[in-house]
Amino acid sequence: MTPAQDKIKLFTPVTLGLLIVIIAGALVVYKKLTLGAIATNLQDDFPWGLWIGFNVLGGVAMAAGGFVIASAVYLLNMKKYKPIARPAILTAFIGYLLAAFTIFLDIGHPMRIWHPMVMWQVHSVMFIVAIHVILYTTVLGLESSPMLLEKLKLGGLKKIIEKLMVPIALFGTLLSVLHQSSLGAVYLIVPDKLHSLWYSQTLPFSFLVSSVMMGLCMVSFVSILSAKFFKHPVNMDIFSGLARGSIIAIAFYLILKIFLLLTGPGVAAAFTGTMESKMYLLEMSVGLVIPLILLLLPGVRNSLGGIFLVDILVIIGVIINRMNISVFGLLRHAGGMGVKYFPAGNEIMVTLFLVAFGAFLFKLAVKYFNVLSYEEG
Repeated sequence: MTPAQDKIKLFTPVTLGLLIVIIAGALVVYKKLTLGAIATNLQDDFPWGLWIGFNVLGGVAMAAGGFVIASAVYLLNMKKYKPIARPAILTAFIGYLLAAFTIFLDIGHPMRIWHPMVMWQVHSVMFIVAIHVILYTTVLGLESSPMLLEKLKLGGLKKIIEKLMVPIALFGTLLSVLHQSSLGAVYLIVPDKLHSLWYSQTLPFSFLVSSVMMGLCMVSFVSILSAKFFKHPVNMDIFSGLARGSIIAIAFYLILKIFLLLTGPGVAAAFTGTMESKMYLLEMSVGLVIPLILLLLPGVRNSLGGIFLVDILVIIGVIINRMNISVFGLLRHAGGMGVKYFPAGNEIMVTLFLVAFGAFLFKLAVKYFNVLSYEEG
């Protein structure tokens, strides 16, 4: 254990708070797995809610930082970002594990989650999503494995993995690009249900672009938090580079959204005063317009506090987008059938459990593995 790792206190007030949430959530998960079902507001006419919208769609978008940074470091040889490669890939690995666990809980028969591996339905987009999750989680495990091999003092095996890192990263990038876009493709089957402010044939591309934007900000967000909580030195050049990348990604996604609005439902649809138009404007302002304006200000772009604020806004904005597509944009059609949805306490508790568990796993990894101080060029 390095001196920096040795200084990290495992049990702090924040950690104890996380553990309380984890224990409370674990009880709900235990009931779900032993009783077969728990009280939720999910129903046959509205089967996907908070778990799919936040945990899966939002969680996978947040994990995009793994393939973005892996591509930059191992494929584009941008060595400046190598110090943040391990935490970015580890965050993505944890994110995908938790998303897979959410799907495990969400399906009617959790113990059948392995079926897609042997029962191929090649014409189903859900099968494509499932295979991508399985393969990319495996790739992230391989990309993260050098930390474990170091701990186990298996230097020979670690060297082999590192020599194969370029093809592994290339395979992971291809998988992640396909997976991010295939999640958007899932909603192409609901043209009559999803509100026109979000439905378009470019949903797969929109999911991919927004995930890149989210990935850059999530890596920056996690790195700044790690620097604060784990007393890790800050390399401002890295954060400024991520901020410049975010400007390009945000601007491109904003132009895409405006183009889709103009060629789709029209500008007037965003100002009708309905719940959908308010959620659309909230998503656009919080996740795109305000962050872009802030990043164009040199004082914000070159300030750690300013970049951190932008990161939070973009993360919230993309999560709102995923919730709009998976929940809010479908409510009007569901309401026509007499269906209403608001997440039940058990759904919220499981989501909080997964967020807390992910944060706790990351801290354990930082404490016991060489995550933050790996800067070999």
